[in-house]
Amino acid sequence: MALRGCRYDKGLFEISYDILNPDKEKSILFLHGWGSEREIMKQAFSSTLDSYRHIYIDMPGFGKSPNDIFLETKEYASIVKLFLDEIGMQADIVVGHSFGGKVATVLNPNCLVLLSSSGIKVPKSFGVKAKIAIYKTLRKMGLGALRRYFTSEDARDMNDAMYETFKYVVNEDFEPNFEKVDGKALLFWGKSDTATPLWTTEKIMARIPGISKLHTFEGGHYFFLQHSREIASIIEKECP
Repeated sequence: MALRGCRYDKGLFEISYDILNPDKEKSILFLHGWGSEREIMKQAFSSTLDSYRHIYIDMPGFGKSPNDIFLETKEYASIVKLFLDEIGMQADIVVGHSFGGKVATVLNPNCLVLLSSSGIKVPKSFGVKAKIAIYKTLRKMGLGALRRYFTSEDARDMNDAMYETFKYVVNEDFEPNFEKVDGKALLFWGKSDTATPLWTTEKIMARIPGISKLHTFEGGHYFFLQHSREIASIIEKECP
């Protein structure tokens, strides 16, 4: 593990990262999802794609990269870009899972690989809407400290800045960003995903103007943990 400081408009961000196969010419950057960290991406892909240099990072607020500043998705992408500049590398391929897929989309690499990416709004269930309404009432009564009992597991133990970031990125209108993709795009999805359902791929693919291909696998939101070798094989064949 290594740490690299990146100074962005809002402050200094310490990014925790690992690099595998450092002698390789082309690089592939892996971006984890919300509430996750780089280790899950390493678990899936570290033993694959040996012809590439692997870059794994903890994005600000996750894993060993601290953050107490509100950030938008585009700002995460700017910080990741600054980090790459700091270490003197560029990512030919960016693999993003869930929220990491949104950040990867903004980075707009030569080859974009989306693993059950978020970016399309999924209607909230009645239960979730009820929890939100109850918490808003409690907060008005001065009981905001009870937040952890009414928020999703992804945001339960986060500081106030990360919680506000979570609320923003979940509800932002991200669809226009897919229209700006001008490289190749590969989409990989779990057939039983409930966090980013399979139907959302239709909207993403309709927005991406270039060549995009969808590959589906058995499993849910973390399907790639069981299918990493098949995914890696497709990336090797399809990405320039």
